[in-house]
Amino acid sequence: MAFYAAGYRLVLMTIRILIRSVCFLAVMIAFLVTGRIEAQSIRPPWSGYAHDPQHDARAPVPSQPLNRILWQTRVDLSVPTNNTSALYIHYGSPLITRSNTVIVPVKTGSSGGFEVEALVGTTGTTNWIQPTDYVLPPHNWIPSFSPALTPKNRLYFAGAGGTVYYCDTSDSTNATPVFGQLAFYGITNYLTNSAAYLSTVFICTPITSDRYGNIFFGFQVTGSAPLNLQSGIARIDFDGSGTWIAASNAASDSAISQVAVNCSPALSNDHKTLYLGVSSGYSAPGDLVALDSRTLSPLASVRLKDVKYPANDATVDGDGTASPVVGPDGDVYYGVLENPNESNNFRGWLRHFDRTLTQTKLPGAFGWDDTPSIVPASMVPSYQGGSPYLLMTKYNNYAGIGTGNGINKIAILDPQNAETDPISGAVVMNEVLTIIGPTPDPSHSNFPNAVREWCINSAAVDPFTKSVLANSEDGNIYRWDLPSNTLSETNRLTTGLGEAYTPTIVGVNGFVYAINNGSLFAIGR
Repeated sequence: MAFYAAGYRLVLMTIRILIRSVCFLAVMIAFLVTGRIEAQSIRPPWSGYAHDPQHDARAPVPSQPLNRILWQTRVDLSVPTNNTSALYIHYGSPLITRSNTVIVPVKTGSSGGFEVEALVGTTGTTNWIQPTDYVLPPHNWIPSFSPALTPKNRLYFAGAGGTVYYCDTSDSTNATPVFGQLAFYGITNYLTNSAAYLSTVFICTPITSDRYGNIFFGFQVTGSAPLNLQSGIARIDFDGSGTWIAASNAASDSAISQVAVNCSPALSNDHKTLYLGVSSGYSAPGDLVALDSRTLSPLASVRLKDVKYPANDATVDGDGTASPVVGPDGDVYYGVLENPNESNNFRGWLRHFDRTLTQTKLPGAFGWDDTPSIVPASMVPSYQGGSPYLLMTKYNNYAGIGTGNGINKIAILDPQNAETDPISGAVVMNEVLTIIGPTPDPSHSNFPNAVREWCINSAAVDPFTKSVLANSEDGNIYRWDLPSNTLSETNRLTTGLGEAYTPTIVGVNGFVYAINNGSLFAIGR
């Protein structure tokens, strides 16, 4: 019996070793695909704006073919179903939980009013709807209302007066899950003087969660607020305690007055450094700042300059959607608008820095209203350079602005190798691949080759199928197959319209999600 028991224990030990080996191999495969091991096993499939705290926008699973629309839901209740007008808005990103619940931010009124809806990912059936009293900051185009999920599946979304609501049961099928409310300056302070905060403090960026469940966002203060609050960056810990730093202190510059509207905070790969854009006005010069994510203590700040005219300050524009992106090597990318205006055909620049913001690196030729996506170099078989990863970005050349001809593209750029930009003459990132939008734009009769714009703020990258999923103003979603450099698949969502800035995401079951004309579409086989 002892012999058999020893043999049994040996078999169990062997099985345990094999299981651990398989788990280790799975983690290493995740590392090879994503460029980092960090939290892959516990992170929600799509936790916030552009997928994760680094904003790499990479699909968690292979995306399904764009064969048909599986279901759809409204994300803007104020847009008529037969709308033909442009929408001057930045739509918040849907989120996907590990259990395939789709969290959808919804605008309910013409100039504001928001709610959050939880839908069954496979069918689009509503689990619950939760209104919020969130009030938009001062703006021109309607800013983004964009929630976040933490690795423990807690949902956070913006409320009024700089407060944040949370829910720990976002996968609930109960029509009335439990919600709580927090404030970075103390919920007791808010409750005892709510009117003062409601009229002066406004969250102005998407929310970002780190791997521990702490969240970060920018806020704007108008007028005189209690506690001497000033526009800045907030952190709320997983335990509900909060802290903040004024934007001027983050940049060590008294002229800096606010966080860039729509600028989603980004975290370094080790989650120790927080990056955010700040400026001296809604559309004004500004800085990219780096903070200690644990304390919000300033680490570095770099003035954002024009590329063609480096003596000039670039513009951080509140009507754009640029947010910092952190590459697998720690480099940081952030889009700005050129100065003088239209000197680069209103394309702006993608500024590029090392992780400490002390070294300025090769810029991209477009950037003002776009958040680039990370593309592993292995996705582009034709690429012969030495960069381990590339960048996917919008690459419009707006008709009638400067020398713009309306030949609007999306592009794969090499962040380490240079070329001379044919439009500006500046030295910029090399174009590895570009592809022109397929739909002519008859509204620009003086530009016979003009095509409809790629009006996106973040496009999904699918390493499994070596493709990019991007939405267009022509009302279609496209799969850009990188090995063949073709738009290999398409699905027509609407007849198309202008201006609305939208993300593309991939769900846990491979569904592709895109927003067009105020509706969210789930697309798959």
